[in-house]
Amino acid sequence: MFSPDFSSLPEVDVETLAAHLQSGSSSIQLLDVREPQEITVAHLESFQNLPLSEFPEWSATVSEQLDSDCETWVMCHHGMRSAQVCLWLSQNGFTNVKNISGGIDAYSLKIDSSIPRY
Repeated sequence: MFSPDFSSLPEVDVETLAAHLQSGSSSIQLLDVREPQEITVAHLESFQNLPLSEFPEWSATVSEQLDSDCETWVMCHHGMRSAQVCLWLSQNGFTNVKNISGGIDAYSLKIDSSIPRY
């Protein structure tokens, strides 16, 4: 069975994410691929939500929702679903995609403990 290799996927750590969010810059697209019920529990402002479970619905139009030439950071709970989406985006014309390592769980642990862990 095919197992994708995520080891060469560019990553950004949660400390870098926190610095970006604090700067107020909008130069990077922020994408959260977690499910709506996960977003209800814990979320970060500025992220657009495209749940991985709804991939068939949004994948055909993602290039209309996001700029394929803009740097794009993708987040999930721990970093696996976002890695899958990063790989797919990279294979479909997105030129600068990075996985947020550790996901929102790492952000809660290292940056902002007020964000609930689940």
